[in-house]
Amino acid sequence: MSKQEVMLEQYNEPEKLKEAMRRNPHLTRYIDDWVKNGKESPAYVEQLSRDMRGVTRPNLIYPVGDPVFIHIYFEREGERLKYHPIEPAIPAQAADILEKVEEGIGLLIDEKYDYETIEEKQKLLLDLLDKVMEISSSVKGLGEYVLRKKGDIVKIIVNQETYEAIKYVLIKNKIGLGIIDPMIKDPYIEDISCDGVGPIFIEHKVFASCETTLGFKNDDELNEYAILLAERSGRPVTFRRPIVDATLPDGSRINIVFGRDISRRGTNFTIRKFGALPLSVTQLVSWNTMDARIAGYLWLMLEEGMSAFVSGETASGKTTTLKAICVFIDPKAKVVSIEDTPEVVLPHENWVSEVTREGEDASSKIDLFTLLKAALRQRPNYIIVGEIRGAEGNVAFQAMQTGHPVLATFHAASVEKLIQRLTGDPINVPKTYIDNLNIVIIQSAVRNPVTGRLDRRVLSVNEIVGYDPVENRFDYIEIFSWDPITDTFIYRGIGSSYLLEQKIAPRRGIPRKQIKRIYEELETRREFIELMVKLKIFNYWDVWKVIKIVNQKGIEFGLRKLR
Repeated sequence: MSKQEVMLEQYNEPEKLKEAMRRNPHLTRYIDDWVKNGKESPAYVEQLSRDMRGVTRPNLIYPVGDPVFIHIYFEREGERLKYHPIEPAIPAQAADILEKVEEGIGLLIDEKYDYETIEEKQKLLLDLLDKVMEISSSVKGLGEYVLRKKGDIVKIIVNQETYEAIKYVLIKNKIGLGIIDPMIKDPYIEDISCDGVGPIFIEHKVFASCETTLGFKNDDELNEYAILLAERSGRPVTFRRPIVDATLPDGSRINIVFGRDISRRGTNFTIRKFGALPLSVTQLVSWNTMDARIAGYLWLMLEEGMSAFVSGETASGKTTTLKAICVFIDPKAKVVSIEDTPEVVLPHENWVSEVTREGEDASSKIDLFTLLKAALRQRPNYIIVGEIRGAEGNVAFQAMQTGHPVLATFHAASVEKLIQRLTGDPINVPKTYIDNLNIVIIQSAVRNPVTGRLDRRVLSVNEIVGYDPVENRFDYIEIFSWDPITDTFIYRGIGSSYLLEQKIAPRRGIPRKQIKRIYEELETRREFIELMVKLKIFNYWDVWKVIKIVNQKGIEFGLRKLR
């Protein structure tokens, strides 16, 4: 048995597979067909682990909630892993049964059937389905049915499995997102990418880039589906307005490019998934995205109202880090977040979430610049900008200048590049304003020196000191940096932090002669976060509760409780 097979075997849960097969006949049929084709029986894993990243030839099935299961398998050398959703389906020869069900439901709908939420729509659909269908054990095969007419009412008689399959397909297509719905439900997927006609690709949190067994056969099918996605997001796409950035009902971010006029391979879309529950700062520490001392440092900074940018390339984990560290903002603070697509989730009770709006003309369009100006009138203690790209950056610095701390993400791979972009077109922040930004966190997806896999790492945490007009130079201090050889974080030590000594210590009433106390406070917070990680306090809301208690009763009280 190979090393990879041994790893998979330790996670394999055959008894749970038997139970899942008992509940889901379609899973039984799939595995039987797989084995009949001479292939090795897949392992069954209830919950994936990051340790499985080392498995390059997986053959495993995991659940994403009955009745959907995912099969990840290696097919051939040099190609991506395959990602196959196992879900109930109506046999092709019985496709007309779904048409009859939809026709029957259509005849029953009138103006009294109304709904306001997705939940109400689903309940209404299931109520109508029960009026059209009837379950009977006398009907044997999957997809077989009997029509029974009583007056004007036609009942479709099926067995239990056929009923469950039709119910699943109806909810998936009418309530969910059709073909990609299993991927939306899968918590291990980060990105869903359709490059045009052909297969859909996904970025998996454990198995990286995979090719799915789902896709589109022609342009018409793909265009129709893209229009559906755009309508579900509330921002319709057309040939006149072919590019759409929007948010799907589950909170995922979608970009659609419609038609062959501007995309040579035809319509394409990319979905960036965001879980309902944000990742916590303790999870990031446990994964070594940052260490506990960096987290403790950011805790001190945000608690005292410092402005910070999380900067890096696309897909470097900027928004994830931003959301995770927001728990360090004073729980009593009023926070206003402004975004193009709503991604930020805050635990604060006094939180205003504002989103841009597309419009046919300038009078109906609301952009980040407009929202940011409005936010300044709302007396916030913190302003969070989803991503600074244009003129809103100048307003953000004006907000900092007037005492409103700002937390934002930014596209730049280094402090130098960040300053170049801020001081150049179209943002044009005056050089003398740059020191209103206190902290720049540089983050990236890097090749892990131990595993060889791509992981997110905070490359550096930098303190902006100021601008020297004589030398035309910006001064900043790299207080933390990542060592790519050892995959650890280097801390410059006592006496290295301008912000701790010049900003935080005076606010806490620490005199210059006792400056060591502020570094001791940093170490106390490091110890506190390490203890939370050790105790596996990883849930975002649990971390928030602990931080709130510390804010109210002090960190020493919190340490005693954790110990």
